[in-house]
Amino acid sequence: MTGTVSHQQEEIPLEIMLKSQDKPRISWQVIFTLLMFFYMYLPILVLTFYSFNESTYSAGWEGFTLKWYLKLFQDTRILTALQNSLTVALCAVAIAAVLGTIMAVGLARYTFPGKSLYRGVSYLPLIIPDIAIAVATLVFLAVIGTPLSLWTIVAAHVVFCLAYVALVVSSRISGLNPHLEEAALDLGATPVQAFIQVLLPELMPAIISGCLLAFVLSMDDFLIASFTAGTGATTLPLEIFSRIRTGVKPDINALSVMLMIVSGFVAFVAELLRYRSEQKRFK
Repeated sequence: MTGTVSHQQEEIPLEIMLKSQDKPRISWQVIFTLLMFFYMYLPILVLTFYSFNESTYSAGWEGFTLKWYLKLFQDTRILTALQNSLTVALCAVAIAAVLGTIMAVGLARYTFPGKSLYRGVSYLPLIIPDIAIAVATLVFLAVIGTPLSLWTIVAAHVVFCLAYVALVVSSRISGLNPHLEEAALDLGATPVQAFIQVLLPELMPAIISGCLLAFVLSMDDFLIASFTAGTGATTLPLEIFSRIRTGVKPDINALSVMLMIVSGFVAFVAELLRYRSEQKRFK
C-alpha cells in the first residue's frame, strides 16, 4: 500500500512536468531580439524587393523582372567604377597584409623603447572618425604637392587596412607558443626560415581573415575616397552616390543587393577562417 502511494506521488510531478513542457513559452528576450532583427533587416528586404520591380522609378510595383541586374553588366560607368574599386582594394590589402603582419610580429615578439606608444598610435585608425582621416590625408597630400589620383585613394586606404590586418594577426599571435621560433632556431633554422616555415603558416588563417575584412571595408568606403579621389578615379561608392542624387532607381537597388551579397559572403569566409583557426589552436 505504501509503495503504491509513493508511486502515485512520483507520477504526479512527472505529469505536471510533461504538461509544462507542452506549453511553449516565449520570453521577452526572444521578442526583443526578433524586433531588433526585423528593424535592422527590413530596409534590406525592401531594397531587395524593389530591385526586381518593373517600374523605372520604384514608385509602385509593376511586375517582376531581372532586367536591372542584366543592365548592370552593360553599364560601362558601373564597370569602370567597379574596376577602380577592385584595384584600390586589392592594392591596399596587399600592402597592408605585408606591413600589418610585420608590425604584429614585431609588437608581439620584440621589445624596444616606445613600444606601448607605438602600439597605441598604430591602432588609432580603428577609433578615429573617417572624416578626420580623410581631411588629414587630403591636407598631407596638399602639403607634399601630390596630385589626387587613384593611387592617393590606395595610400589612404592602406592606413586603416593596415590597422585591421595588424589587429587580427595580433589576436592570433598572442595565443601561439612563443617558443616555436626558438625551437626552430635550435634545430638549425635561420631567423628568416623560422619566420617563413614555422610562424607564417600558423598566422596564415588570421592574415587571410584580416585581409578579407580589410577588403570589404575598402570596397565599401565612400568618405575617405571622396576626399582623396582625383579626376577619373571614381570608385563604386562614389558612382552610386552620384546617381542617387536624382532618385534611387532599380538598377542601383540591384547593384546594392549584389554588393551586400558579396560583402556578406566575404565576411562569412573571414569569420569561418578565424573560427577554424581558433578551434585548431584549442585542440
